[in-house]
Amino acid sequence: MTTLADLAELVRAPAALSVPGDVVAGAAAAGALGPRTPALAGASVLLYWAGMAANDWADRRLDAEERPERPIPSGRVTPAAAVGLAAGLTAAGVGLAAAVGGRRAAALAVPLAATIWGYDLLAKNTAAGPAVMAACRGLDVLLGASGGRVTRALPAAVTVAAHTWTVTALSRREVTGADATLPMRTLAGTAVVAASAAVAVPGARRTTARGDDPAGVRPERTRAAGVAAVLPAVLAGWYAARYGAAQVEVVRDPSAGRVRAAVGAGITGLPALQGALTARGGAGLLGLAVAAAAPLGRRLARKVSPT
Repeated sequence: MTTLADLAELVRAPAALSVPGDVVAGAAAAGALGPRTPALAGASVLLYWAGMAANDWADRRLDAEERPERPIPSGRVTPAAAVGLAAGLTAAGVGLAAAVGGRRAAALAVPLAATIWGYDLLAKNTAAGPAVMAACRGLDVLLGASGGRVTRALPAAVTVAAHTWTVTALSRREVTGADATLPMRTLAGTAVVAASAAVAVPGARRTTARGDDPAGVRPERTRAAGVAAVLPAVLAGWYAARYGAAQVEVVRDPSAGRVRAAVGAGITGLPALQGALTARGGAGLLGLAVAAAAPLGRRLARKVSPT
């Protein structure tokens, strides 16, 4: 009999902590943070879980050989239940996005859902796999921006997409292990991603230090502006240190176990990057809240694997 724990393992439930930050970062960049943002984040989580269930359904025969402990090959979840769950979650995710965000959100949720299924069914085992998965995350960021100026969220979308490319490229070697050149390339990509998240982009909303103070500048506002300026760099550095250290270990020992650990670090460390992007968009406290999901995700990952 299938249990909730089996379904949680099927959809890799803890990994969903890395998802709402996409929407929040996109909304912050586009000036669209508001009451609709949590619901759009919920839609994003539903689509993510749909992709995880569809992924295991598509890989059921391969997993029977390489990962027989997974829910489908172990018999705890039937293939029909897995694909049915994936379809239901997809419909729910697109429907929720359309209900709260209207046509603009639906115009991004539909291609996002199509790209997720395209990755699972067609692209995953091809050379295009990492790029398609990166496109999924980029569209997810833009979904959050759908209520504002979407073009302003493009830098954040590209940054998250680039991170996703590195994680996906590594994940293709979770079973066989990798050669040392792969983690060296992804590590270089991580450095570029972290640097781009730490640098302000033109047009981003900034905290101002000028107000009605006779001297033109209030000291407390100056301090707040200083914190706001460095927070993206601090969070981006945290992301780079955590994920980068795991990739350095793969360079030293490119075994399958080290690769899986690096992939897990990339998944659970993504909220720190999203937090940096959110803070860069002018929402510092919200960026800290998003980044706080990183240590929580690591703890939950000890119970249910995110990879």
